[in-house]
Amino acid sequence: MGDLKVKPRPKRQKIWVDYLVEFRWIIIVFVVLPISAILYFITYINELRAESKPLRERRREHEENVRKVVKRLRQRNPKKDGLVCTARKPYIVVGMRNVDYKRARHFEVDLSAFGNILEIDEEKMIARVEPLVTMGQLSRVTVPMNLALAVVSELDDLTIGGLINGYGIEGSSHIYGLFADTLVSLEVVLADGSVVKATKDNEYSDLFYAIPWSQGTLGLLVSAEIKLIRIKEYMKLTYKPARGNLSELAQAYADSFAPRDGDPAKVPDFVESLIYTPTEGVFMTGMYASKQEATRKGNAINSIGWWFKPWFFQHAETALTRGEFIEYIPTREYYHRHTRCLFWEMKLILPFGDQWWFRWLMGWSLPPKISLLKITQGEAIRNYYHDMHVIQDMLLPLHRVADALEFLHEEMEVYPIWLCPHRLFKLPVKTMVYPEPGFENNLRQGDTNFAQMFTDIGVYYAPGPVLRGEVFDGAEAVHRLEEWLIRNHGFQPQYSVSELSEKNFWRMFDAELYEKCRVKYGAVGTFMDVYYKCKKGKKTEKEVLEAEAAIAEKAFAETY
Repeated sequence: MGDLKVKPRPKRQKIWVDYLVEFRWIIIVFVVLPISAILYFITYINELRAESKPLRERRREHEENVRKVVKRLRQRNPKKDGLVCTARKPYIVVGMRNVDYKRARHFEVDLSAFGNILEIDEEKMIARVEPLVTMGQLSRVTVPMNLALAVVSELDDLTIGGLINGYGIEGSSHIYGLFADTLVSLEVVLADGSVVKATKDNEYSDLFYAIPWSQGTLGLLVSAEIKLIRIKEYMKLTYKPARGNLSELAQAYADSFAPRDGDPAKVPDFVESLIYTPTEGVFMTGMYASKQEATRKGNAINSIGWWFKPWFFQHAETALTRGEFIEYIPTREYYHRHTRCLFWEMKLILPFGDQWWFRWLMGWSLPPKISLLKITQGEAIRNYYHDMHVIQDMLLPLHRVADALEFLHEEMEVYPIWLCPHRLFKLPVKTMVYPEPGFENNLRQGDTNFAQMFTDIGVYYAPGPVLRGEVFDGAEAVHRLEEWLIRNHGFQPQYSVSELSEKNFWRMFDAELYEKCRVKYGAVGTFMDVYYKCKKGKKTEKEVLEAEAAIAEKAFAETY
C-alpha cells in the first residue's frame, strides 16, 4: 500500500445552518433527553406488562392481530388506493435514509400491535417473536436464562423486523453470518391476504431467501422464529492495540479472528475492531465466561452499562496508551455496549456528553430517542447531515479491507472506523447479496468451502474536511463509495443515504430471485419495489407505478 493521499480542498464559508448544528445541544439537553427518558420508561413498563401475559394469551392476541392485517389488506382497492406500506411514522425508522415514499399516496396497514415475544423454546432453541420486538427487549428476557440470539445487534432500539427485512450484524457474525442467517421460519401476510410460513425447505423456501434485504416489499412480516444459543454470564474481552499503516492494521484485524493455521480453537466468540487513526487501532476479541471464572481473584470486572461509565469506544481507545489488557463484562451490557453513545455519534450531537460531570448528572438519560432527534432536526439540518456527515456501512470481502480503508481515508477521512467480520454463506439460491463467484476455488484467510468471510466497515462521523472547515461534497463522496463497492463486490445496506441509480442498484444487488418472488407472490402493484423504496428523494406515484409495470413485464417474460 502506497503513501496515503488527502485531496487538497479549499476552505468552506460558514452558513447559518452551521450554527444551528453547533448549538443543537441546547434542544438535545433541555427537550430531547427529558422526553426520551419518559418514553423509554413508558416503553419499559409496556414491555413488562406484555411479558407478564401468559403465553397462551400472547398467541391469541397474535392470531387476532394477524386477522386484522388480513382484513385490512383485503379492503384495499388497487384501482383507487396507493401502494401498501406500514402505518409506522417515517421518523421512527432507525437510519439516515429519508422515508420519502410515504409522502406519496399510499395504503397504510397498522402493525403497531406486533411487539410481543411469543415464545422462548429452550428445547428447540428457538425464539418466536413479532417484528416490533427490539434487541433490548429480547435480550432482557433471554440473557437471564443464559440464552441469546446467535446474532444480537448492538443498539437496543433495533427491531426484529428491521433486521430481517434489512440487515443485521454483530461481533458473532464471523461464526453465524448475518442476522438473516439465523432465521428458522418467517410468518408473512402476502398481497392477497393469505398467511404463509416460509422456511428453508418448504414450498415457500424462495420467499424465505428473498425477504432479507427486501425492505418489506414482498409481504408483511408478522412473526419470525430465530435460532438461540447457550451463553454464559460474562464476556471475557481482550483489548489488543496495534500500530502501522492501514494495510498492516487490516492484516492485524484479520489475524485477530481468522488464525492463519485454521485452528478453530483460536477463533473467538466475538470480534470487533476500531481504527482510530490511519496508523492506530484496537482489536477486541471476546469469549463467553462463567460467573465463577469472572469473579476469581485478580480478574477485572467492568460493568460498562452504568450511566456514569466512560463511553465504550473511548474506553477501548485507552489500550493505545495502557497496552493490551483483559476484563470481564456482564454479557448483556457487552451486547449493547454502543447504545449509550450511539457508537460515537453522540460526540458530535452532544460534544460534552462524554465528560465525567455530564455522565454522572445526565448519563442516565442517554441515548436520546432517534425518532426525537429526527423530529427536532428540521429539513435544513437533515439536508446538512446528508451533505456534511457520513453514516454508511460497507459489506465487502475480507481480502479487500486494506484497499477499502485506504479508499475511505482518501475520500472521507472518517475516524473511528468500525470493523466487524461476517460470513456470507453459499446458499442453495442466489440472493440479493452473495459471495464472490468461485471463491471456494481460491480460499483466502477466513474462508471455508461453504462461506466467504466478509467484513462490515462502519463509517459514522463527520469527515475530516468538514471538521477542518473545508469544502466537502457528501453526495459525490457517497457516489464514489458506491461505485467502488460495485467494482469490488461490495454491498451497501439500504438504511443509509444512497446515491445509486436504478441501474447501479441492480449492479450491486442481484435481482433475479427478488423479482421472481415479486411476481409469484403478487407483490407487484401492491408493495413498492425495493429500489424505489430506498432511493434518495421523493417518490411520485406515477414514477412508482411506471417502474412497477416495467418490472412486472420483465418478470413475466422471464417466468413464462
